[in-house]
Amino acid sequence: MLTTEQIKAIRKIQIRTSHMVTDLFGGQYQSVFKGRGMEFAEVRQYLPGDDVRTIDWNVTARTGEPHVKRFTEEREMTVMLLVDVSGSTHFGSSAQYKQELAAELAALLAFSAIANNDKVGLVSFTDRVELSLPPRKGNRHVLRVVREILNHEAQGEGTDIPLALDHLNKVTRRRCVVFLLSDLLQPDLKRSLRIARRRHDLISVVLEDPREIELEPAGLIALRDSETGEEVLVDTSDAAVRKAFRRHQNERRHERDRMLRSVDVDAIHVRTDQPYTRALMRFFRARQ
Repeated sequence: MLTTEQIKAIRKIQIRTSHMVTDLFGGQYQSVFKGRGMEFAEVRQYLPGDDVRTIDWNVTARTGEPHVKRFTEEREMTVMLLVDVSGSTHFGSSAQYKQELAAELAALLAFSAIANNDKVGLVSFTDRVELSLPPRKGNRHVLRVVREILNHEAQGEGTDIPLALDHLNKVTRRRCVVFLLSDLLQPDLKRSLRIARRRHDLISVVLEDPREIELEPAGLIALRDSETGEEVLVDTSDAAVRKAFRRHQNERRHERDRMLRSVDVDAIHVRTDQPYTRALMRFFRARQ
């Protein structure tokens, strides 16, 4: 049973993202993701003017009369949302947690998909696959996706992106558009991302928070790793400490971005303290 606050949070996301789909992203989504191309429909007898390249030689040989293959455009796609719900996403120093940002972005992408008559599926993961919802259409299904991202009580704390991508490849038979929503802080992702990229149209949505990039001078504080539980005392009043932290975090971010470029995976960077509309519009324009 959902609490009143949880229902309000889901309803707020529904209203906000539905408005964006109508006013901003619906047309952008449709123009960028256009389906899988042409699908075989039937074989019929050759007529003057038909392209000889479409002749079905097997049927022609069997019947003794020329036949051609007919194709129809296959519009419908499947969109899979791979959402990181590990301990590191339960963090936010400004307007929202990374987990809440992921839920809102997932809702926006899912509503855009069903408005385009596409199916939407969900795989939420930590260091295990927490939940796998098969692709379906409809507003009720999208709202369940949002509810599960926001309110599912994860069993794991760590992160295993290769495991989630391997699960995706096992449960999907056809090429999908895959949005991977995570902070992507796990090392050694290149091989698993490259394999998934060959099979699917893989797009990473990188979740970030300003306090993961730069510390505020707040005196002596205890920093706790939300996935391992390890704690360390840090003197944030020391400018040298803040500078070292910023340099280390920037190096990690640059390495992650280089890795994504090396495997040809598009990245949308979003932050908990900034509107994500500009980042999404940049992505759609670049894709177009």
